[in-house]
Amino acid sequence: MNLIKSYFELTKPKVVMMMLITAIVGMLLASKTLPPLSLIVISLLGIGLCASSAATINQIIDRNIDANMARTSERPLPQGNITTLNASIFALILMIAGTTILVLKVNTLTALLTVSSLIGYAFIYTVFLKRATPQNIVIGGLAGAAPPLLGWTSISNSIDPNALLLVLIIFVWTPPHFWALAIYRREDYAKEAIPMLPVTHGIKFTKLQIILYTILLLIVSILPYIVLMSGRIYLFSALFLGLFYLYSSIKMYLTDDEKYPMISFQYSVYYIFLIFIALLADHFI
Repeated sequence: MNLIKSYFELTKPKVVMMMLITAIVGMLLASKTLPPLSLIVISLLGIGLCASSAATINQIIDRNIDANMARTSERPLPQGNITTLNASIFALILMIAGTTILVLKVNTLTALLTVSSLIGYAFIYTVFLKRATPQNIVIGGLAGAAPPLLGWTSISNSIDPNALLLVLIIFVWTPPHFWALAIYRREDYAKEAIPMLPVTHGIKFTKLQIILYTILLLIVSILPYIVLMSGRIYLFSALFLGLFYLYSSIKMYLTDDEKYPMISFQYSVYYIFLIFIALLADHFI
């Protein structure tokens, strides 16, 4: 039972679950009517398996760093619960299974985009960007922003500009989300020589960047209303959530209290979840 739990933890289930929620929103927004439930389920299965594979590969590559960081030292690989070879086989099985499902049961476009995002996160970000530049999360965030597009293409088999707007929202949300966590875990990143922005440019500069990105996010978040993709329900929700996020970011900038970066990080999770729920509510009401 403990072994099963360890394999499950390799897949970063909380992260994958959030990705699948945004993918579902993409699916439901891609059609004026409710898509076939069977297509939704099989698409989520394929996307979820590939995302789980990417998460596992990330933990394999980062296993030595994870062992020395407080936040990640309890993961299965640093603890020795699973060997690197077995984790690699597990990741390969997940990737093959997910890709096969998407190709045979969904469509080739979704399969190609999903594999591309897997490669972007698991290899380009984890192997190169993470250790190369303090802008790692900005560039690498594109792979993590793909799920709503994957959900959309699984239903429509086409890349729609509105789907790219959903990607843009997550893409702009990603830096302030992770930089808040990086401030809180700055010492861990510094110890492992990972050039996260708080390590290379300091906490005050990072907090300023979070404010600027939060302003940009507020602007980007109202684009669905401007292009007539969504209505007033979404607009008011986006403004309320965005202004509160901005207030939270400014408050974090003005105080040295160490708890505020984590508060900002936690709110950002609620923000992205609620803004996508608002998109759905506006679409169906």
